[in-house]
Amino acid sequence: MATSPLSTLKPARRSRFALRWQIWLLLVAVVAYGVAFSMHWDARGVLWVKEQFKSPAERQASIWLPDYRAVIDAKPLPGMEKDEASDLAYDPQTKTLFSVMGKNPFLVELTLQGDVLRKMPLVGWSNPEGVAVLGNGLLAIVDEREHLITVVKVDADTRELNIADFPKYDLGPSKDQNKAFEGVTWDSSNQQLVLGEERPPALFTWKGDGKVLTGDKLKLASHALDMRNLSALAIDPRTGHMLVLSAESHLLLELDKKGEQVSFIALLRGFNGLKNTIPRAEGVAMDEAGTLYMVSEPNLFYRFEKQH
Repeated sequence: MATSPLSTLKPARRSRFALRWQIWLLLVAVVAYGVAFSMHWDARGVLWVKEQFKSPAERQASIWLPDYRAVIDAKPLPGMEKDEASDLAYDPQTKTLFSVMGKNPFLVELTLQGDVLRKMPLVGWSNPEGVAVLGNGLLAIVDEREHLITVVKVDADTRELNIADFPKYDLGPSKDQNKAFEGVTWDSSNQQLVLGEERPPALFTWKGDGKVLTGDKLKLASHALDMRNLSALAIDPRTGHMLVLSAESHLLLELDKKGEQVSFIALLRGFNGLKNTIPRAEGVAMDEAGTLYMVSEPNLFYRFEKQH
């Protein structure tokens, strides 16, 4: 019986082995690209390259997020495990922080170390997701589900807030009604609220005097928002630069006054002093000293300080 020469079998086996490896490498490459695309690692890579070309003067004039390190990492807010911390705002008059809880609506006041000072039920709110300090005891609270902004008054004696007692403003429809307005911050230098739509990420402004909003909201160019969703906003009172937070991209982004990207940090394990990835970062704030604060669902508090 005729048999194939050994010399012809070996190349065939090698070719089949090589083909299998090529298929596996192709599958790994496709999966890796999919992960990189979904996590926006390609965009982070471009931004990281851009950061390397920033001069010392440009870095000094910005927030420069790469220099920040976590000094309070995932501190639990007691008794709020099922309340879903949704945003954070700094009050320069009281030197405290305010956060809203979205699942069981209430407003909580915190120290700068993440200790709870008081909880104030939000009667009549459906899904409070954003809070901004306007000054003189006034806060703006965004209800994502009802598409409303309510301007409330909080003083040292406040123990509860009822939505019926305060002026409300209709935010109008969103492209995705279930992923509507979530971020809000007060831009005191321009006397306007800056609003962030969750998905697709977009920015709007609404003029006001810190007490009453006037006119209607205006959409801003949002080409720099290369992120999966927008969770929260804050403005640095020193530089006027904006911080944009994305829970799903695990990203905090710095934009200059023109809306251009300046710097970023990845909210992942091992980066910027984090022992673990921030589960779902939903709120960010910054004080006049440049200290950075964040909250994450379900009830975690973070504080970052710049390392000089």
